[in-house]
Amino acid sequence: MTDHAVPRDPGLQPERTALAWSRTSFAIAVNGLLVLREGVLSERTTLVAASVVILVGSAVILGVGWQRRRALDAAGTPLPLPLPMAWTALGATLLACLAAAWSILASGAW
Repeated sequence: MTDHAVPRDPGLQPERTALAWSRTSFAIAVNGLLVLREGVLSERTTLVAASVVILVGSAVILGVGWQRRRALDAAGTPLPLPLPMAWTALGATLLACLAAAWSILASGAW
């Protein structure tokens, strides 16, 4: 049996990783802006505070993505995601989802 493996392009995996982190950060930032809008319109300081936390989380995820991209570029081979980075991304994503659901339920517009 012959192994016909295609040579790996070292630029593709870091590029896909960077794009995924950017998309995640953008989606969380949009949720944060929607929560901020709802908080300002309904004059609820708790929603405004939650949106600030979400937007900071989005910036953190973007920073983690940039750091991950640099690490992958420097290594040239796939590296496992460090556990603290994974927990940070998971926590920010869950916080954004919870805050978005809370703002929808709090608006009472449905």
